[in-house]
Amino acid sequence: QVQLVESGGGLVQAGGSLSLSCTASGTIFHIVAMGWYRQAPGKQRELVATITSGHSTNYADSVKGRFTIARDNAKNTVYLQMNSLKPEDTAVYYCNTRSYYSERNWGDYWGQGTQVTVST
Repeated sequence: QVQLVESGGGLVQAGGSLSLSCTASGTIFHIVAMGWYRQAPGKQRELVATITSGHSTNYADSVKGRFTIARDNAKNTVYLQMNSLKPEDTAVYYCNTRSYYSERNWGDYWGQGTQVTVST
């Protein structure tokens, strides 16, 4: 019912910056929250940052002060600006949304993932 298309990511040296974006489309009645998660090889998927429709944000401790999440409600798009990147930020980054596709029905949806690699 809801599709997420991510863009951005790539390879950067430690200390550099990258930005990600993700746009939701499909049958969208209301987007409750959008966010980013990441999964490094051999590790579980973890929360990076989330933002609600009211622009309340939540960050993982490991990225606070370095990453910034923002959202354009009119475009159903969420952004993640990543600064001062570290090798341990290397992972596949997944966009996520919790959205209502009708007045009463909602679901959790995931993007296909985009690779972020930070070299030393």
